[in-house]
Amino acid sequence: MKRLAKLLDELLLTSSRNGKLKLISAYLCETPDPDRGWALAALTSAVDFPAVKAGTIRGLMADRVDPVLWTLSRDFVGDTAETASLLWPEPDQAPLAPPPTLSEVVAALSNATKTGAPAVLSGLLDRLDTAGRYALIKFATGALRIGISARLAKVAFAQAFRVQIEDVEEYWHGQSPPYQPLFAWATGAAPPPRTDLLPLFRPFMLAHPLGDEKISLEDYVAEWKWDGIRVQLVHVGGETRVYSRGGDEISASFPEIAASLPFPVVIDGELLVRGSDQGGDTGGAASFNALQQRLGRKTVSKAMLAEAPAFVRLYDLLIDGSEDLREQPWAVRRARLEALIPRLEPDRFDLSETIPVSDMETLAKIRAGARDSAIEGIMLKHRQSPYVAGRRAGLWYKWKREPLLIDCVLMYAQRGSGKRSSFYSDFTFGCWNGDPDTGADLLPVGKAYFGFTDEELRFLDRHVRQHTVAKYGPVRETDRSLVFEVAFDSVHLSKRHKSGLAMRFPRIHRIREDKPAHEADRLETLRAMVT
Repeated sequence: MKRLAKLLDELLLTSSRNGKLKLISAYLCETPDPDRGWALAALTSAVDFPAVKAGTIRGLMADRVDPVLWTLSRDFVGDTAETASLLWPEPDQAPLAPPPTLSEVVAALSNATKTGAPAVLSGLLDRLDTAGRYALIKFATGALRIGISARLAKVAFAQAFRVQIEDVEEYWHGQSPPYQPLFAWATGAAPPPRTDLLPLFRPFMLAHPLGDEKISLEDYVAEWKWDGIRVQLVHVGGETRVYSRGGDEISASFPEIAASLPFPVVIDGELLVRGSDQGGDTGGAASFNALQQRLGRKTVSKAMLAEAPAFVRLYDLLIDGSEDLREQPWAVRRARLEALIPRLEPDRFDLSETIPVSDMETLAKIRAGARDSAIEGIMLKHRQSPYVAGRRAGLWYKWKREPLLIDCVLMYAQRGSGKRSSFYSDFTFGCWNGDPDTGADLLPVGKAYFGFTDEELRFLDRHVRQHTVAKYGPVRETDRSLVFEVAFDSVHLSKRHKSGLAMRFPRIHRIREDKPAHEADRLETLRAMVT
């Protein structure tokens, strides 16, 4: 536990992304199994002890500290774990046992009942110093919000053992804490964990924003970029799962999709909802707002299934039966996907058609005329490209349509004024100053305080309060986990801003809970829009 406490303390005092990566990497290399696996689970929010909640901590403190002192201290400090660790009374005599290891904590809390958890937790807290108590409370309550994303922890793992991040992403899914098969593979002690026995997520292939690249449509194929949710459908061993681009399973939200794929396959596509207009260029796809009504639901009513029926517009075929096609060229995978279509239910699946055009000038005119709300832009895919995880230069490009839209990461928030004075409603967001996987930082590019509904405002306010990592007067800094799609009229060069750019009339177009922060846009994308 002392090792984890030291790591958390150092991470909180380190603002550099590269610095955080070095700290986590060193910890993973120097800490034995299974403690390092449990720490990794905590950093990636994969630990849960049902018997221990924030209310458990408040109950323990109510028995030990004057309630007025607790309330005033909690309001001043702003964090339950930190307040409790500072106010926890020192035992009258030295603890009979040494500080608990992380594995000992896991065993104790895993076996604790809801009624017995307070006694178990208090016994552990009495054996720790202030830093250890803070780490224990954060670990036990699953509130380890210290500005570390799951992606950052995985990158640190890859750096620690000199393995590819794409391989880490591939093997991570299907493993459970403390991830000993994953560590055994990374250290060379065992072969990679098998991924063919369960319906597991495979990392998505991503696209670079189209800039000044010279594209020949003899080498590239044009395809619509649909405005839904990128999903992966996996059927293995008689079970189908639906995954979002972040690797989260969303099968329960779209049961009709999971029930409609009866044979072994892994497919990449765009999840959409049928619109009232079944014609036009969208092929019956409604806007993203219609789809949003179904996101995050654990159960879906029959009425919603009828009112907003989902379907998937298929992009790519990764695995067909037992044959992995990802190393094959796009043209081969496309032909195999087209051959697969007749085996699928037409109400649930269709093919994302390519755009028949021979030159970029004509394609630009088609793109400029694509104003339907279900179309986000155009994809350009090299005909010989394999399906590789992440972004690879020269393979896939995305060419977003007007109006100007860009994906940014929430960085800071302030309370509003008037009727919004009790809500965090003024948001500062940023873009990556380079590749986030190689140490790039976020730089603020704009601030917005409208574009969202009252319901979304409540969600954002709750997110800010739960994900605050630092305070600067009235400003709260959040961890880098929430992505906004920001709409704006234009962007200009500016010496007043650290990013060198200033947006005109930015507004939050939508909240992208489905998109991981490392996939947000870069400054070069925004800079290319300068007028």
